Amino acid sequence: MERLDFGPVRVYLGDKSGKYPDGNQVIVQGSDTRVAFDTPRVALHIGPDLDEADMVLLGHVHEDHTVALGRLRHAAVQVHQADLAAVQSWDGMARHYGYTSAALEALRPMIERDFSYQPRPDASGYTHGSQWDLGGGVRVRAHHLPGHTAGHSALVVDSEGIAFIGDIDLTGFGPYYGDASSDLRQFQRSLAAVRELDARVWVTSHHRGVITERAAFEQALARFAAKIDERHERLLGYLREGPHTLAQLVARRLLYPVGFELPYIDSAERRSIQMHLELLIEQRLVQAVGDEVYALAV
Repeated sequence: MERLDFGPVRVYLGDKSGKYPDGNQVIVQGSDTRVAFDTPRVALHIGPDLDEADMVLLGHVHEDHTVALGRLRHAAVQVHQADLAAVQSWDGMARHYGYTSAALEALRPMIERDFSYQPRPDASGYTHGSQWDLGGGVRVRAHHLPGHTAGHSALVVDSEGIAFIGDIDLTGFGPYYGDASSDLRQFQRSLAAVRELDARVWVTSHHRGVITERAAFEQALARFAAKIDERHERLLGYLREGPHTLAQLVARRLLYPVGFELPYIDSAERRSIQMHLELLIEQRLVQAVGDEVYALAV
């Protein structure tokens, strides 16, 4: 397990720089308070440095970011209020995902087994601009960047210029917005806003890990954002072949390769494709020609 230190900030890199299903763990130490940002699977192997944290600040709620919350019962848990219900109960998490009943029924035992899922009904909510003074001049601020989830936020160590940007993770997969609480338009706005954070180091939840040069960050962000336009083009390519039902588009896939199967994939594809179609209709590139039937605009 590789650890990178930036003054009071420690970054523990998960497997393959936090590639899903793992993630990267950030711990911030002030003179009075120790705070963890999220708890990915690597958290289970860190030991006292994490176990003695006073608080866990979640950048957002998904199963791979809440792995150690059951172990850290002594630590307060806070998350943006838009994601709060998802960490407090399974019912809240189920609404957050928004998958079919069958998908949720299959998913719950998987995340309990693979991500040690346990809800935290005692968690509380923060808002955009919330600040935490950890002592000794170490300060953390929340910057709301929704789209991946409704509450997705960057956690910025203002005193050090370090931004934990969570699942704006700059991976080759691109942005994920396949849940009920996801929003493609908001994600696009957040991709513009994240560039404006006052930071010199950027830490992602997955795969990229730590970026310490502005040029490298902006290049990675541009490639990440470009995936949205690439998906637009793929949908338009399908429709150039002729009208498609939404079910046919889901079967052809937009996010995941055909043949890659997990319980939630069809739900995530459907949600994502619907949002792309809405944007393409607004741009007068696509039209609805029937009940969930779409074609190129005439």
